[in-house]
Amino acid sequence: MLPTRLDLATLAAAYRNGLKPSELFAHLHALAAADTHHAWISLLPAAELLARARTLDDQDPAGLPLYGVPFAVKDNIDLAGLPTTAGCPDYAYAPADSAPVVARLLAAGAIPLGKANLDQFATGLNGTRSPYGACRNALQPDYISGGSSSGSAVAVAAGQVSFSLGTDTAGSGRVPAAFNNLVGLKPTCGLLSTRGVVPACRSLDAVSIFALTAADAAAVFGVARGFDPEDAYSREARPHGRRFNACQPFRFGVPRYAQRAFFGDTDNPALFEGAIARLESLGGTCVELDFSPFLETASLLYGGPWVAERYHAIRDFIEQRPGSVFPVTREITLGGGKASAVEAFDAFYRLKAYKRRCDAAWNEVDLILTPTAGRHPTIAAMQADPIRLNTELGHYTNFMNLLDYAAVAVPAAFRPDGLPFGVTLLAPAHQDGPLLELAARWQHSTALPLGATGQPLPEGTAPTSGVPDGMLRVAVCGAHLSGLPLNWQLTQRKARLIGAVRSAPEYRFYALAGGPPLRPGMVRVAEGGASIEMEVWELPASEFGSFVGGIPAPLGIGKVRLEDGSLVSGFICEGAGLTDAEDITHLGSWRRWLASRAGN
Repeated sequence: MLPTRLDLATLAAAYRNGLKPSELFAHLHALAAADTHHAWISLLPAAELLARARTLDDQDPAGLPLYGVPFAVKDNIDLAGLPTTAGCPDYAYAPADSAPVVARLLAAGAIPLGKANLDQFATGLNGTRSPYGACRNALQPDYISGGSSSGSAVAVAAGQVSFSLGTDTAGSGRVPAAFNNLVGLKPTCGLLSTRGVVPACRSLDAVSIFALTAADAAAVFGVARGFDPEDAYSREARPHGRRFNACQPFRFGVPRYAQRAFFGDTDNPALFEGAIARLESLGGTCVELDFSPFLETASLLYGGPWVAERYHAIRDFIEQRPGSVFPVTREITLGGGKASAVEAFDAFYRLKAYKRRCDAAWNEVDLILTPTAGRHPTIAAMQADPIRLNTELGHYTNFMNLLDYAAVAVPAAFRPDGLPFGVTLLAPAHQDGPLLELAARWQHSTALPLGATGQPLPEGTAPTSGVPDGMLRVAVCGAHLSGLPLNWQLTQRKARLIGAVRSAPEYRFYALAGGPPLRPGMVRVAEGGASIEMEVWELPASEFGSFVGGIPAPLGIGKVRLEDGSLVSGFICEGAGLTDAEDITHLGSWRRWLASRAGN
């Protein structure tokens, strides 16, 4: 039986219950071929698509992380077997190979249906700037889909694929998510390779991910990311900083009330207030910020020399064949050829100054919440006033890549007119994992339907979890606990407290001889053990070696089993070190033992 929705959890369950990929893809190809939203530029031929799907029919679904998962590729990203048009038929070329980010997904078992429509050369945030047709909103076709990754978003929202790849230079991975009731991940620039992507602004481009759920976006992101030595802008993931889970209260910033722009819309201001209240209910404390430096940064993207990068990307083509370029795209792009080197350096200096002011916000808050877009225009209104309305759409998005931030757009509510309203969670670079984790908690708290299909979030789907790249966890039980003498060895290494835990009831606990500082030892035993109070800390992997190097014998780092059955690196003790040690297992807590000594 075909699944009623295409989120990864539901699809995986359908495959476990006997669904064959070839059955699903025969249905999805017919669905996409009948699409009336102008979501697609080209589809893989049905015979080729079904041949790919049949190669998985007899394989174990557990063997591939994205087994039989259908996806769409924005048509400025190379997919071998279909032309790359960037939304311009005369520009089209046949790539010999798929872009590395696509190749990683293919290797994981995902299957592409085809290439999705876009604002030509990824220039626009509205989805109407395409000779293949203005892409229509998946929920209300008279309204814009958002762009430039228009078709990528609509194909997911309409239930034709499970996820899609877009690109995001100015907001193209977030505005379409908001307008089509999706999750849109705008990752830290460079974590997904942009080799094999037609550049918009090469120094700012990011490959983005659209999905029905934050958990799905996290799963796809985990497969797609990876350092690409052949991409000069690729970078390794770094430690993320902090998390936003239920164990840790956090502070989030919002624009001051007077700085919130909704461009005449009368429903969205109240919906944003509701979003603030929701984030507070998830453990956040709201802090109003002066948003002016963010808006000043945003003005640089199209008002500064970065438009020259768009011109540089297609310079030869647009100069030789200007008539082949969509009129509004041609006007914007040719304007980039007028920027001087002096103007470019002036803008670079201004950006540095703005970034210093914007980054100061991270001394006050852990993340920022904004509307994704102030209002949602109709296609007719956008085509009548394409420059001004497109500029409005970038109000909360254009600064992001200039400042090197990560962001996740999430559905927040439905308006009285039935259109979705979305918000964006943003934080410094490399906070992708924590933001996705918070986005999953957010999404479960809303219980909104997924995409345009009206299907609710799958019951029992767990929020994203785990340790993001570049971080390791360690369980401590003695002098490294919060407020005790050696805790500085963690905090000095930028470690963050995840939470208080207990070990499984299989450890003897001892106060070791010697000191100061006084130290305990945990020894795992087959019987007669107890549950010991501990704390789990998360620290950068780059700091773990020096932390372990400072641990004296008889202590060391091994695997400690926690009360929930999970294993985490933590302090263990050699049995030979227990000479003259005091058995304090009955207390089960280092703090209790310290208090008992103080009482004596």
